[in-house]
Amino acid sequence: MPETVVEQELSNHRFDQVQHALNSGMFVHVRQMLMDMPACDAALLLESTPPKNRQIIWQLVDPDDQGDILEELSDDVQKSILKQMPAHELAAAAEGMDTDDITDVLRSLPDSVYQKVLNAMDEQDRHRVEAAMAYEEDTAGSIMNTDTVTLRPDVNLDVVLRYLRLKGELPEATDMLYVVNKDDKLLGGVPLATLITTSPSMTVSQVMDRTIEAIPAELEDTEVAKQFERHDWLSAPVVDNTGKLLGRITIDDVVDIIREDAEHSMMSLAGLDDEEDTFAPVMKSTYKRSLWLGINLLTALAAVSVSALFEPILAQMAILAILNSIVPSMGGIAGNQTLTLIIRGMALGHIGDRNKRWLIGKELAIGVLNGLIWAVILSVVVAWWQQDLKLGMVIAFAMVANMTAAGLAGALIPLTMKKINIDPALAGGVVLTTITDVVGIFAFLGTATLAYAN
Repeated sequence: MPETVVEQELSNHRFDQVQHALNSGMFVHVRQMLMDMPACDAALLLESTPPKNRQIIWQLVDPDDQGDILEELSDDVQKSILKQMPAHELAAAAEGMDTDDITDVLRSLPDSVYQKVLNAMDEQDRHRVEAAMAYEEDTAGSIMNTDTVTLRPDVNLDVVLRYLRLKGELPEATDMLYVVNKDDKLLGGVPLATLITTSPSMTVSQVMDRTIEAIPAELEDTEVAKQFERHDWLSAPVVDNTGKLLGRITIDDVVDIIREDAEHSMMSLAGLDDEEDTFAPVMKSTYKRSLWLGINLLTALAAVSVSALFEPILAQMAILAILNSIVPSMGGIAGNQTLTLIIRGMALGHIGDRNKRWLIGKELAIGVLNGLIWAVILSVVVAWWQQDLKLGMVIAFAMVANMTAAGLAGALIPLTMKKINIDPALAGGVVLTTITDVVGIFAFLGTATLAYAN
C-alpha cells in the first residue's frame, strides 16, 4: 500500500510538470516527458486533462506510442481522440496493438472511416481484425488475441525449445503452448513450466495436458470472466464450434472486463455511461444527465399525483403531510437493499431458475418481518407524539404494506428486467423507487382516509 501511495504522488507530480510545461509553451519538453512516460500514465494524463489541452498533448505523443496509449484509454476519451485522427494514422497506430484492442477501436468508428482504416492496414493485420470483427461485441471471439504459439503432438521437446530460442520472444502473458492437429483442432496444452523441467527427449504428446478447458468463441465476456475466476486461469484457448483453435484470452483482458462491469454497475445507478469522460464538453454532459433527470421527474410526478388523490384528508390533518415521507423512504431503502443483493447475485452467477423462487420467498419474508418490526416502533412513537392511537395504527399498516411490497419488488424487478433484456442496474432503481413511493403514499393516505372518514 505505501508503494501505491508513493507511485500516485509521483504520477501527480509528473502530471503537474506536464501541465506547467504546456502553459509555458515548452512543447519540446512535453514531448520528451511523454516519451519517458509509461503508456498507462500517458493515458491517465489524457483522461485527467480538459479537451483543449488533451488535443495538444495527443499531437505531441510519439506516433510509435499512440497504439499503446489508445489501448489504455476509456471509450469516451478514446472516441474523442479517434475523431481527430486520419485513417492512415489510425492504421499506423494499430500496428502492434492486440487484436481485441484494435477491434474495440474500429467498432467505435463510422463505417466509412472503418473501411479506410482497414484498407490502410497491411494484409496480416487486416485478416486478424476481420476475423475478430466477425464475432459479436462482448463475446470471447471479440476479445481474444490471435497471437498463440502452437505445437504438433509428435514433436520432441528439444525441437520446441530450439524453435522458441530461434523465435526470440513469446507473446505477452504466455503461460501455455497449445497443441493442435493438422486441422488446427485443439488437442491440449503444454505449460511452460513443464516444458523447461521435462526431459527434452520426450514428445509433446507425452507431456501435454489433455484436460484443459477451451472457451467457445460465442461465450459472453462476463461468463468468460466467471470461468477465469472459478479456475484461477492466467490464459485460456478460444475455439469455434468444431474445436478449431482461434486464439486465446489472457488475464489482463479479463481484468478489463471485471473493471468495466464494476464501473457499469456503479455508474448505471446514477444513469451515467460507465465510460463517460469526466472532462467531456458541458453540452454533451448536460444532455446525458438531463435525460436521466427527466425520467426521474416523471416518476416523482407519478408519486405526487397519488398524493393529490388524498388532498381532502391532507387539508384536514396537517400531520399527515409531515409523516407522509416516512413510509416511502423506508420502503425505498429496504427495496434498494434487496435490489442491490439480487443484481450482485445475478452478476456472480449465483441466481438462476433453480433458486429464484426460493430467493423471492426469502426476500418477501424479510420484507414482512422488517415491516412488522418498524411498524411497531414507528406506531408507538407516532401514537405517543400525537396522542393518537388510531394514527399510530394507520402508519403501522402502511409500513408493513410498503416494506412487503419493497422486498417483493426488489427481488422481482431485476429478474424480470433480465428476462426481457433490460439492464437492471440502469433502470431497476427508478422502477423500484416509483413502486415504493406510490405504494407507500397510497397505503398511508388511503388508510388514513378510511380511518378518519366522517
